[in-house]
Amino acid sequence: MTLSVSAAVLLGIAAIVILRARHVSYGNAIVLFLFGFFIAGTGAYSPIYRLCTAIANAATHLAS
Repeated sequence: MTLSVSAAVLLGIAAIVILRARHVSYGNAIVLFLFGFFIAGTGAYSPIYRLCTAIANAATHLAS
């Protein structure tokens, strides 16, 4: 059985955890930045989405 979770949901959960912990580093700032683009759907959404998809595909190929 395969479970599929939206990137916006995962980044939203990460953003909530980061904001509740009141600890923002460079990595955390990137998570919040990406969450904003996934939610907003601006003109920059498409290139950022393709980049995230490419990274996820690369990580999948490394893991297998």
